Amino acid sequence: MPIIIPALVVIFLIVFLTLVPIGLWITARSSGVPVSMGSLVAMRFRRINPSHIVYALIKSHQAGIQISSSDLESHFLSGGDVNQVVDALIAAERANIDLNFQQAAAMNLAGRNVFEAVQVSVNPKVINTPTIAAVAKNGIEVKVIAKVTVRANIERLVGGAGEETIIARVGEGIVTTVGSSDTHAEVLENPDNISQTVLMKGLDSGTAFEILSIDIADVDIGRNVGAELQRDQAEADKNIAQAKAEERRAQAIALEQENRAKVVEAQSKVPLAIARALESGNLGVLDYYNMKNINADTQMRNKISETDSRDEI
Repeated sequence: MPIIIPALVVIFLIVFLTLVPIGLWITARSSGVPVSMGSLVAMRFRRINPSHIVYALIKSHQAGIQISSSDLESHFLSGGDVNQVVDALIAAERANIDLNFQQAAAMNLAGRNVFEAVQVSVNPKVINTPTIAAVAKNGIEVKVIAKVTVRANIERLVGGAGEETIIARVGEGIVTTVGSSDTHAEVLENPDNISQTVLMKGLDSGTAFEILSIDIADVDIGRNVGAELQRDQAEADKNIAQAKAEERRAQAIALEQENRAKVVEAQSKVPLAIARALESGNLGVLDYYNMKNINADTQMRNKISETDSRDEI
């Protein structure tokens, strides 16, 4: 019995100190944050780390920003980053940016880094575009690299498009501007025309940023796309002409073979016609032999002419 009572007292003290963060309560009270012991214990039961809430309250209190413990607990239970929201509110307060807790919490829950957004709103950010290739009217390719200076728009941070949209819109504006130029020399002489034309298009509409300036960092000359297209077109035309010529040649060969077949067919009918003429009496035997002699004489003359032609060669 004497051993059980001290053991129960020790167990009670352990459970009490685990559930009741006395040290955290003392820190909060000494910092001027009115947090009751019951609230800290209730946070334990709601599976909230009391240190996250207390330290966030201390930071906001020291900065002169009034935030209730229930708001921080609700944001923590929603999966938000309490410290990031408080840091963003403090930074916005120092920079005279109108930002309340509800806006910051909504941005944080939407996946935005609200503290970084406040920093970008104070210190503009430079976005480097990749090399954007465009072709002028004379067919010369122009490669452009631009630097886009943007500032975060706090009001459009939730639901606004990100950096990828800014880069895509700037690239589209560069392609349009270069494509409307008569020659690539115009682009090289006045690269600032690209910046002015792109800025006039209002590319930051619907995005989470406000475009402050677009500066052309580099302009290079690429391929002669017009000449390459003409060469490819000429090659394609040549291939088409060759295909059509081959088709006509094949048709001519087929026609020649067809005519030869008709000649052979007609020649095969000659002996039958001669036999019928002999039977009917329309052709006499002497006439037949005379025709044979004429054919033989013709063949001999043809062979003699072929021999003479070879000798001359």
